[in-house]
Amino acid sequence: MQDDRAMSITGGRSGEGREAATEWKLTRRQNLKETMAGGHPERFVNQYEFMTQVFDPIFIGTGGPMRGQMEVANAWGVVASWKEEWIGQMPVHTPDKIVIKDIDDWKEYVHHPNLDYPEAAWEPAIAAAEAVDRNDKYVAAVQIPGIFEQAHHLGEIKNILMAFYESPDELKDLFKYITDYELQKAERVIAHIHPDALFHHDDWGSQTSTFISPEMFDEFLTPLYKEVYKYWHDNGVELIVHHSDSYAATLVPSMIEMGIDIWQGVMTTNNIPELIKKYGKDITFMGGIDSATIDYPEWKREDVAREVARACEECGPYYFIPSASQGGDYSSFDGVYDATTEEIDKYSKVYWAEHHVGEPDEDVRGVVS
Repeated sequence: MQDDRAMSITGGRSGEGREAATEWKLTRRQNLKETMAGGHPERFVNQYEFMTQVFDPIFIGTGGPMRGQMEVANAWGVVASWKEEWIGQMPVHTPDKIVIKDIDDWKEYVHHPNLDYPEAAWEPAIAAAEAVDRNDKYVAAVQIPGIFEQAHHLGEIKNILMAFYESPDELKDLFKYITDYELQKAERVIAHIHPDALFHHDDWGSQTSTFISPEMFDEFLTPLYKEVYKYWHDNGVELIVHHSDSYAATLVPSMIEMGIDIWQGVMTTNNIPELIKKYGKDITFMGGIDSATIDYPEWKREDVAREVARACEECGPYYFIPSASQGGDYSSFDGVYDATTEEIDKYSKVYWAEHHVGEPDEDVRGVVS
Protein backbone atom coordinates (compact mmCIF):
# COMPACT_ATOMS: atom_id res chain seq x y z
CA MET A 1 0.00 0.00 0.00
CA GLN A 2 1.26 3.45 -0.83
CA ASP A 3 0.45 6.59 1.16
CA ASP A 4 -1.16 9.83 0.07
CA ARG A 5 1.80 12.17 0.12
CA ALA A 6 0.62 14.72 -2.44
CA MET A 7 -1.25 16.94 0.03
CA SER A 8 1.37 19.70 -0.09
CA ILE A 9 5.05 20.42 -0.52
CA THR A 10 5.61 19.90 3.21
CA GLY A 11 3.10 17.26 4.19
CA GLY A 12 2.01 19.98 6.55
CA ARG A 13 0.85 18.29 9.76
CA SER A 14 3.81 17.79 12.10
CA GLY A 15 3.33 20.15 15.02
CA GLU A 16 0.77 22.13 13.07
CA GLY A 17 -1.18 24.43 15.39
CA ARG A 18 0.97 23.43 18.36
CA GLU A 19 3.36 26.18 19.31
CA ALA A 20 5.95 25.14 21.87
CA ALA A 21 4.45 25.66 25.31
CA THR A 22 6.07 28.47 27.28
CA GLU A 23 6.88 26.10 30.16
CA TRP A 24 9.00 23.93 27.89
CA LYS A 25 12.70 24.57 28.27
CA LEU A 26 13.67 22.30 25.41
CA THR A 27 12.76 22.70 21.76
CA ARG A 28 11.16 19.76 19.98
CA ARG A 29 14.52 18.93 18.48
CA GLN A 30 16.34 19.09 21.80
CA ASN A 31 13.69 17.01 23.53
CA LEU A 32 14.06 14.36 20.83
CA LYS A 33 17.81 14.25 21.35
CA GLU A 34 17.38 13.83 25.09
CA THR A 35 14.90 11.02 24.50
CA MET A 36 17.21 9.24 22.07
CA ALA A 37 20.19 9.65 24.41
CA GLY A 38 18.44 8.41 27.54
CA GLY A 39 19.08 11.85 28.96
CA HIS A 40 16.64 14.34 30.44
CA PRO A 41 13.57 14.76 28.24
CA GLU A 42 10.88 16.96 29.72
CA ARG A 43 7.94 15.34 27.92
CA PHE A 44 7.19 12.54 25.49
CA VAL A 45 8.21 13.30 21.92
CA ASN A 46 4.83 13.63 20.24
CA GLN A 47 4.53 11.67 17.00
CA TYR A 48 6.08 13.58 14.08
CA GLU A 49 6.41 16.92 15.87
CA PHE A 50 10.19 16.96 15.54
CA MET A 51 10.34 17.11 11.73
CA THR A 52 8.77 18.82 8.75
CA GLN A 53 8.65 16.59 5.69
CA VAL A 54 9.54 18.41 2.47
CA PHE A 55 8.52 16.81 -0.83
CA ASP A 56 10.85 17.38 -3.76
CA PRO A 57 9.84 17.68 -7.43
CA ILE A 58 11.22 14.23 -8.24
CA PHE A 59 8.96 12.68 -5.62
CA ILE A 60 5.95 14.71 -6.73
CA GLY A 61 6.68 14.14 -10.42
CA THR A 62 6.62 10.38 -9.97
CA GLY A 63 2.85 10.67 -9.64
CA GLY A 64 0.16 8.08 -8.99
CA PRO A 65 -3.57 8.04 -8.30
CA MET A 66 -5.42 10.27 -5.89
CA ARG A 67 -8.39 9.02 -3.88
CA GLY A 68 -11.16 7.92 -6.23
CA GLN A 69 -8.88 7.40 -9.23
CA MET A 70 -8.50 3.99 -10.82
CA GLU A 71 -5.66 2.47 -12.83
CA VAL A 72 -3.31 5.44 -12.97
CA ALA A 73 0.28 4.77 -14.05
CA ASN A 74 3.15 6.53 -12.29
CA ALA A 75 6.52 7.42 -13.81
CA TRP A 76 7.89 3.92 -13.14
CA GLY A 77 4.98 2.51 -15.14
CA VAL A 78 3.37 1.04 -12.03
CA VAL A 79 -0.42 1.13 -12.37
CA ALA A 80 -2.33 1.69 -9.12
CA SER A 81 -5.92 2.30 -8.05
CA TRP A 82 -7.42 4.09 -5.06
CA LYS A 83 -11.08 3.45 -4.42
CA GLU A 84 -12.95 5.97 -2.30
CA GLU A 85 -13.41 3.47 0.51
CA TRP A 86 -9.74 2.38 0.60
CA ILE A 87 -7.29 3.99 3.01
CA GLY A 88 -4.58 4.14 0.36
CA GLN A 89 -3.60 3.26 -3.17
CA MET A 90 -2.78 -0.28 -4.27
CA PRO A 91 -0.76 -1.47 -7.28
CA VAL A 92 -2.67 -3.33 -9.99
CA HIS A 93 -0.86 -6.54 -10.92
CA THR A 94 -3.04 -8.11 -13.57
CA PRO A 95 -0.98 -9.69 -16.37
CA ASP A 96 -1.54 -6.73 -18.67
CA LYS A 97 -0.61 -4.13 -16.02
CA ILE A 98 2.35 -5.63 -14.18
CA VAL A 99 5.61 -3.92 -15.19
CA ILE A 100 8.06 -6.82 -14.80
CA LYS A 101 6.72 -9.70 -16.85
CA ASP A 102 9.74 -11.91 -16.15
CA ILE A 103 12.28 -11.17 -13.41
CA ASP A 104 15.05 -12.72 -15.49
CA ASP A 105 14.49 -10.01 -18.13
CA TRP A 106 13.68 -7.11 -15.76
CA LYS A 107 16.00 -4.73 -17.62
CA GLU A 108 13.67 -4.86 -20.61
CA TYR A 109 10.80 -3.49 -18.53
CA VAL A 110 12.16 -1.21 -15.79
CA HIS A 111 13.17 2.39 -16.45
CA HIS A 112 13.46 4.82 -13.57
CA PRO A 113 11.70 8.21 -13.63
CA ASN A 114 13.24 11.47 -14.71
CA LEU A 115 15.68 12.89 -12.17
CA ASP A 116 16.41 16.25 -13.75
CA TYR A 117 14.03 19.14 -13.15
CA PRO A 118 14.52 22.85 -13.88
CA GLU A 119 15.56 25.02 -10.94
CA ALA A 120 12.12 26.64 -10.90
CA ALA A 121 10.59 23.27 -10.04
CA TRP A 122 12.70 23.14 -6.89
CA GLU A 123 11.66 26.57 -5.62
CA PRO A 124 8.61 25.44 -3.57
CA ALA A 125 10.64 22.76 -1.79
CA ILE A 126 13.50 25.17 -1.14
CA ALA A 127 11.09 27.74 0.27
CA ALA A 128 9.43 25.12 2.47
CA ALA A 129 12.78 24.02 3.86
CA GLU A 130 13.90 27.58 4.48
CA ALA A 131 10.70 28.32 6.41
CA VAL A 132 11.51 25.69 9.06
CA ASP A 133 13.12 26.82 12.31
CA ARG A 134 15.91 24.26 12.46
CA ASN A 135 16.56 25.00 16.11
CA ASP A 136 13.10 23.54 16.78
CA LYS A 137 12.57 20.92 14.05
CA TYR A 138 14.36 18.87 11.44
CA VAL A 139 13.87 19.33 7.71
CA ALA A 140 13.18 15.83 6.43
CA ALA A 141 13.62 14.65 2.88
CA VAL A 142 11.19 11.89 1.93
CA GLN A 143 11.71 8.62 0.04
CA ILE A 144 8.61 6.52 -0.63
CA PRO A 145 8.62 3.68 -1.56
CA GLY A 146 11.84 1.98 -0.50
CA ILE A 147 14.01 -0.54 -2.31
CA PHE A 148 11.99 -3.67 -1.51
CA GLU A 149 8.61 -1.99 -1.95
CA GLN A 150 9.62 -0.46 -5.27
CA ALA A 151 10.64 -3.89 -6.52
CA HIS A 152 7.37 -5.56 -5.60
CA HIS A 153 5.34 -2.63 -6.93
CA LEU A 154 7.05 -3.32 -10.24
CA GLY A 155 6.92 -7.09 -10.12
CA GLU A 156 4.17 -8.12 -7.62
CA ILE A 157 5.12 -9.27 -4.15
CA LYS A 158 4.61 -13.01 -4.68
CA ASN A 159 6.85 -12.98 -7.73
CA ILE A 160 9.53 -10.94 -5.95
CA LEU A 161 9.50 -13.23 -2.92
CA MET A 162 9.88 -16.26 -5.21
CA ALA A 163 12.78 -14.51 -6.96
CA PHE A 164 14.81 -14.52 -3.72
CA TYR A 165 15.06 -18.28 -4.28
CA GLU A 166 14.64 -18.78 -8.01
CA SER A 167 16.44 -15.75 -9.51
CA PRO A 168 18.64 -14.31 -6.75
CA ASP A 169 21.23 -12.70 -9.04
CA GLU A 170 18.63 -10.96 -11.16
CA LEU A 171 16.82 -9.75 -8.04
CA LYS A 172 20.05 -8.38 -6.59
CA ASP A 173 20.63 -6.52 -9.85
CA LEU A 174 17.13 -5.03 -9.68
CA PHE A 175 17.64 -3.94 -6.08
CA LYS A 176 20.97 -2.36 -7.07
CA TYR A 177 19.30 -0.47 -9.92
CA ILE A 178 16.70 0.96 -7.53
CA THR A 179 19.46 1.80 -5.04
CA ASP A 180 21.43 3.69 -7.68
CA TYR A 181 18.30 5.65 -8.53
CA GLU A 182 17.81 6.54 -4.86
CA LEU A 183 21.41 7.73 -4.59
CA GLN A 184 21.09 9.91 -7.68
CA LYS A 185 17.90 11.38 -6.27
CA ALA A 186 19.54 11.92 -2.89
CA GLU A 187 22.35 13.91 -4.51
CA ARG A 188 19.87 16.31 -6.06
CA VAL A 189 17.68 16.64 -2.96
CA ILE A 190 20.65 17.34 -0.71
CA ALA A 191 22.01 19.96 -3.11
CA HIS A 192 18.71 21.86 -3.15
CA ILE A 193 17.02 21.62 0.25
CA HIS A 194 19.93 20.60 2.53
CA PRO A 195 17.86 18.30 4.76
CA ASP A 196 19.09 17.27 8.18
CA ALA A 197 16.72 14.28 8.39
CA LEU A 198 15.45 11.58 6.06
CA PHE A 199 12.07 9.87 6.30
CA HIS A 200 12.33 6.64 4.33
CA HIS A 201 9.61 4.02 3.82
CA ASP A 202 10.05 0.31 3.21
CA ASP A 203 7.77 -2.26 4.83
CA TRP A 204 9.66 -5.43 5.63
CA GLY A 205 6.99 -7.71 7.04
CA SER A 206 3.43 -8.47 7.99
CA GLN A 207 2.05 -7.81 11.46
CA THR A 208 3.51 -11.07 12.76
CA SER A 209 6.56 -11.95 10.66
CA THR A 210 9.20 -10.57 8.35
CA PHE A 211 8.84 -11.39 4.66
CA ILE A 212 12.26 -13.04 4.54
CA SER A 213 14.70 -14.41 7.10
CA PRO A 214 17.22 -12.09 8.78
CA GLU A 215 20.01 -13.98 7.01
CA MET A 216 18.45 -13.43 3.59
CA PHE A 217 17.67 -9.83 4.49
CA ASP A 218 21.34 -9.24 5.31
CA GLU A 219 22.41 -10.81 2.04
CA PHE A 220 20.06 -8.89 -0.24
CA LEU A 221 19.12 -5.60 1.44
CA THR A 222 21.34 -4.61 4.36
CA PRO A 223 24.42 -3.74 2.23
CA LEU A 224 22.31 -1.57 -0.07
CA TYR A 225 20.69 0.29 2.78
CA LYS A 226 24.07 0.79 4.44
CA GLU A 227 25.20 2.49 1.23
CA VAL A 228 22.08 4.65 0.98
CA TYR A 229 21.99 5.73 4.61
CA LYS A 230 25.74 6.34 4.76
CA TYR A 231 25.39 8.69 1.80
CA TRP A 232 22.70 10.71 3.56
CA HIS A 233 24.64 10.74 6.84
CA ASP A 234 27.84 11.78 5.07
CA ASN A 235 26.07 14.70 3.43
CA GLY A 236 24.60 16.54 6.38
CA VAL A 237 21.68 14.33 7.40
CA GLU A 238 21.78 13.79 11.15
CA LEU A 239 18.66 11.68 11.54
CA ILE A 240 17.52 8.63 9.58
CA VAL A 241 13.89 7.73 10.31
CA HIS A 242 12.82 4.47 8.69
CA HIS A 243 9.16 3.48 8.43
CA SER A 244 8.12 -0.16 8.53
CA ASP A 245 4.74 -0.71 10.18
CA SER A 246 5.23 -4.41 10.60
CA TYR A 247 6.86 -7.07 12.67
CA ALA A 248 10.60 -6.56 12.26
CA ALA A 249 12.06 -7.24 15.71
CA THR A 250 14.49 -9.79 14.26
CA LEU A 251 15.81 -7.13 11.87
CA VAL A 252 16.74 -4.55 14.52
CA PRO A 253 20.44 -5.51 14.52
CA SER A 254 20.42 -4.99 10.75
CA MET A 255 18.67 -1.62 11.17
CA ILE A 256 21.41 -0.53 13.55
CA GLU A 257 24.09 -1.72 11.13
CA MET A 258 22.39 0.23 8.31
CA GLY A 259 22.52 3.46 10.29
CA ILE A 260 18.83 3.86 11.15
CA ASP A 261 18.36 6.22 14.09
CA ILE A 262 14.59 5.82 14.56
CA TRP A 263 12.42 2.88 13.56
CA GLN A 264 9.01 4.42 12.92
CA GLY A 265 5.89 2.27 12.71
CA VAL A 266 6.96 -0.31 15.27
CA MET A 267 3.85 -2.33 16.10
CA THR A 268 2.92 -3.93 19.42
CA THR A 269 3.59 -7.42 18.02
CA ASN A 270 7.31 -6.59 18.31
CA ASN A 271 7.42 -6.55 22.16
CA ILE A 272 8.63 -2.97 22.19
CA PRO A 273 9.61 -2.81 25.90
CA GLU A 274 11.97 -5.73 25.36
CA LEU A 275 13.45 -4.10 22.25
CA ILE A 276 14.01 -0.85 24.15
CA LYS A 277 15.77 -2.72 26.93
CA LYS A 278 17.99 -4.62 24.50
CA TYR A 279 18.70 -2.03 21.80
CA GLY A 280 17.57 1.38 23.06
CA LYS A 281 21.04 2.87 23.36
CA ASP A 282 21.56 2.24 19.63
CA ILE A 283 18.15 2.95 18.07
CA THR A 284 14.93 4.70 19.09
CA PHE A 285 11.50 3.13 18.57
CA MET A 286 8.60 5.24 17.30
CA GLY A 287 5.10 3.76 17.37
CA GLY A 288 3.55 1.51 19.99
CA ILE A 289 0.03 2.52 18.97
CA ASP A 290 -1.27 0.24 16.23
CA SER A 291 -3.23 2.44 13.84
CA ALA A 292 -5.90 -0.22 13.35
CA THR A 293 -6.86 0.03 17.02
CA ILE A 294 -7.63 3.77 16.89
CA ASP A 295 -7.98 4.84 13.24
CA TYR A 296 -11.26 3.50 11.88
CA PRO A 297 -14.49 5.06 10.52
CA GLU A 298 -16.40 5.36 13.82
CA TRP A 299 -13.31 5.96 15.95
CA LYS A 300 -13.68 6.81 19.63
CA ARG A 301 -11.68 9.28 21.68
CA GLU A 302 -11.57 6.86 24.62
CA ASP A 303 -9.82 4.26 22.45
CA VAL A 304 -7.18 6.79 21.51
CA ALA A 305 -6.67 7.84 25.15
CA ARG A 306 -6.44 4.22 26.30
CA GLU A 307 -3.86 3.25 23.67
CA VAL A 308 -1.76 6.35 24.30
CA ALA A 309 -1.68 5.65 28.06
CA ARG A 310 -0.84 1.98 27.53
CA ALA A 311 2.00 2.72 25.12
CA CYS A 312 3.54 5.39 27.35
CA GLU A 313 3.32 3.25 30.49
CA GLU A 314 4.68 0.13 28.81
CA CYS A 315 7.53 1.78 26.96
CA GLY A 316 8.55 4.76 29.10
CA PRO A 317 10.19 8.06 28.16
CA TYR A 318 13.61 6.88 26.97
CA TYR A 319 14.42 5.63 23.46
CA PHE A 320 10.69 5.67 22.64
CA ILE A 321 8.33 8.02 20.77
CA PRO A 322 4.61 7.35 21.16
CA SER A 323 2.99 7.47 17.75
CA ALA A 324 0.39 5.79 15.59
CA SER A 325 2.07 3.21 13.40
CA GLN A 326 0.87 4.87 10.18
CA GLY A 327 3.68 6.12 7.98
CA GLY A 328 3.06 9.85 8.09
CA ASP A 329 1.73 12.79 10.06
CA TYR A 330 -1.89 12.12 9.14
CA SER A 331 -4.63 9.59 9.79
CA SER A 332 -6.92 7.62 7.53
CA PHE A 333 -10.01 9.10 9.18
CA ASP A 334 -10.50 12.75 10.07
CA GLY A 335 -9.51 13.82 13.54
CA VAL A 336 -7.61 10.73 14.68
CA TYR A 337 -4.10 12.13 14.23
CA ASP A 338 -4.96 15.35 16.05
CA ALA A 339 -6.73 13.47 18.85
CA THR A 340 -3.68 11.22 19.28
CA THR A 341 -1.42 14.27 19.47
CA GLU A 342 -3.64 15.86 22.10
CA GLU A 343 -3.79 12.69 24.20
CA ILE A 344 0.00 12.32 24.13
CA ASP A 345 0.34 15.91 25.35
CA LYS A 346 -2.12 15.20 28.13
CA TYR A 347 -0.46 11.98 29.16
CA SER A 348 2.98 13.57 29.24
CA LYS A 349 1.77 15.73 32.11
CA VAL A 350 0.28 12.71 33.89
CA TYR A 351 3.37 10.57 33.39
CA TRP A 352 5.85 13.22 34.47
CA ALA A 353 3.77 13.91 37.58
CA GLU A 354 3.48 10.24 38.56
CA HIS A 355 7.00 9.03 37.67
CA HIS A 356 10.33 10.42 38.73
CA VAL A 357 11.45 11.26 35.20
CA GLY A 358 14.88 12.80 34.93
CA GLU A 359 16.96 10.04 36.52
CA PRO A 360 17.79 7.75 33.60
CA ASP A 361 19.89 4.62 33.79
CA GLU A 362 23.53 5.26 34.66
CA ASP A 363 24.73 3.96 31.30
CA VAL A 364 23.37 6.48 28.81
CA ARG A 365 24.58 7.70 25.44
CA GLY A 366 24.78 11.33 26.45
CA VAL A 367 22.59 14.41 26.33
CA VAL A 368 21.97 17.29 23.98
CA SER A 369 24.81 19.74 23.72
